[in-house]
Formats: sequence, C-alpha cells, structure tokens
Amino acid sequence: MITSFKDLQGAHVELTFGKNRLGMEARHVLVVLKHEGKWLLTRHMVRGIEFPGGKAEEGETVEEAAIRETIEETGVTIKNLTRFAEYVVSSDVPFCKAVFTANISSIDENPQLFETYGAIWLTNEELTACEELSFHMKDEGMQEIRKWVEQYGD
Repeated sequence: MITSFKDLQGAHVELTFGKNRLGMEARHVLVVLKHEGKWLLTRHMVRGIEFPGGKAEEGETVEEAAIRETIEETGVTIKNLTRFAEYVVSSDVPFCKAVFTANISSIDENPQLFETYGAIWLTNEELTACEELSFHMKDEGMQEIRKWVEQYGD
C-alpha cells in the first residue's frame, strides 16, 4: 500500500511500508525508535525537534548512514536495524528516504554532536503536545510511521 500526501512545504510525498517499492534508490535515512516508553529525537539547530536522520555519504550504505547519523545527532549507538518503510519526496530534487527502527546499544551522555543539540527523549503525550517540532514531524506520513513502530517495533 502506498500513501500519498503533500508535506507542509507543498511537496508531493509517497510513503510505503516495505523496501524498494517506489522505484528510487534510498540515499537518505530516518531512524524512528522508542526505548523504555520514550521516543528518541533530536533538536536540529534550524528545523526544531525531529527524529535523527540524514543522507548517506559516498561509499556508505543506508544502514551505515542510519547508525552514523544517530550517533552524530544524539550520541546514541544503535543495533539490530529494521528497515520498514520508504518515502519519496518529489521536491525540486526528488529523493527517497529509508526509514529504520532499531535497538539501543549504548548512550553517550557527553557526545560530540553535529548539526543538533543532542538527544531528546519524549513520551507519546509529550511528542504529540510538542510545539517545537520540525515541519517533517507534522505530516500524516509521520503519524503512520509512528503507528508502525508502536505496533511492530521493539
């Protein structure tokens, strides 16, 4: 099943649960995980609060990128990645993002961070009520992604 919607910046987005169903190789990543009843998020310096993620570097797999981006943005090391969804954003330069969930391997309390202010842990209620969410976190696709992790994630 493919869900289509417009994001808050007006771009057409197609979301599917599965791998490689949208005809474009994923080179961007998003990591959506819940640990001990709280979601792992980060505060991006420009956009606000969002799940960790980014773009795979040259020669890097999307799995390696998901691990690296999570460490760089939150100080959290993850393991046992599960790639459960993909979405294509039809912006000026269309791109495909692979969506992962994972388990926590370790948490660095004093990490060297890149582009963010570090890890933020929010309950469902806190995340739903948060007024500082990035625009990425406010569309209907993100609600579907959160539902999947709640139902099938660790």
